[in-house]
Amino acid sequence: MRQIQKNTNSIAKALIILSSFTPYNQEMGATEIAKKIGFHKATVSRILKILTFHGYLNQNSRTKKFSLGPSVMDLARAVNQSLKTNFVLIAKPFIDDLRNRLKETVILEVLSGESTLMAYIAEGPRLVRLAGSIGDRVPIHAAAGGKAILAFSPPEVAKTLLNRKLYPFTEHTITDPEVLWHQLERMKARGITFDNEEIDEGTCAVGAPIFNHNRIPVGAVVVAGPSQRINWENDSEMAYEVKNTAAKISAQLYYGKALPENRSGGKSKRV
Repeated sequence: MRQIQKNTNSIAKALIILSSFTPYNQEMGATEIAKKIGFHKATVSRILKILTFHGYLNQNSRTKKFSLGPSVMDLARAVNQSLKTNFVLIAKPFIDDLRNRLKETVILEVLSGESTLMAYIAEGPRLVRLAGSIGDRVPIHAAAGGKAILAFSPPEVAKTLLNRKLYPFTEHTITDPEVLWHQLERMKARGITFDNEEIDEGTCAVGAPIFNHNRIPVGAVVVAGPSQRINWENDSEMAYEVKNTAAKISAQLYYGKALPENRSGGKSKRV
């Protein structure tokens, strides 16, 4: 039992030492590390040798100081690849839960090249005709999810995606890039985007961005339904729940934390 406890303590100390290099991975010597984390220098030196032998740390041959090594990068790449591969599987239970709470159709939109696509749809009990099905691409300038990604992308990325002819789908579709850009700025300030009958007459949607560990928007949670049922005012329950669900999925992708629990809502408002 004592041996198990000793091994557990050693593992914990090794993990604390690795964590001491975050967030900037600055080179540190054994003395610096020991002082930073409060361990005895001899203990730190022993663990540093083990971590270096297994590639979790590199030792600079000139300064003799340490930094994170290739084995850490291998782990990071494995995590990153699994998040990309399993994105829909990660988001699905959160999308389903939101559908069950709001009783409306909820969609996972993901960025794919220069457009977005419907990666998953949780149909609500009150079915609404959508402009497409799972796997279909949607116009990034008119869809609530596409706007969420555009609004929170770096300006140069968003402007590149909008540097083309924007086709109208209804009389409400915004086809002037400057007008759309100003709308995106207002939406970003609110944290909520919307499709105001811009793809289908009578159908509206509200969306919020999903971020990955690099703080880049890679998808969006979208609630779609008849215009009279979709509410995107900031203090509405629907707007809050969409943002909260997007935040929870983002947290699974190692970005930030989910928002605190529920608030009550008000009436819809057009921006």
